[in-house]
Amino acid sequence: MQEGNQRSRFELLVVPHLAAAYNLARWLTRNDHDAEDVVQEAYLRAFRFFDHFHGVDGRAWILAIVRNACYTWLQQNRRKQVAIEDEMDFADSKPNPEALHLAGVDQQLLRQAIEDLPEEFREAIVLRELEGLSYKEIGGIAGVPIGTVMSRIARARQRLEKALVGPTSQGGAA
Repeated sequence: MQEGNQRSRFELLVVPHLAAAYNLARWLTRNDHDAEDVVQEAYLRAFRFFDHFHGVDGRAWILAIVRNACYTWLQQNRRKQVAIEDEMDFADSKPNPEALHLAGVDQQLLRQAIEDLPEEFREAIVLRELEGLSYKEIGGIAGVPIGTVMSRIARARQRLEKALVGPTSQGGAA
């Protein structure tokens, strides 16, 4: 009977955040299939240890687990991934003009700019701007002080602006 109650509580508090979990994992792993694997592993971990969860905010809790699972996965797979990328022909990975037109150039540029951010900046900006979490929630997930979260988000925004708009003009016309 207890197990059924735990399962219902898990489904109520954690399962609704599956899309946010996938979104974070996708941005951190930079790959749809890897993100699916990481989220599946994170949800299995979360369910296994759900009896230790006594809070009411399942979103922050599962996102912290997903974040940790992503970094574990990245540590285990980074060397292999770098070797594969060195062998890839990057010309094939660029979208053709028709695909860019259909997908929207601005969206592609933004996606690439976010993917080019260092991991800690990408994580902070995705949690803040795409998932709408507060600085406090992000700090709890990342295990850093709010000031660090604010700094990472500010730096991420600066890098995104530079990547999308270019360097701001200093004392001159365009």
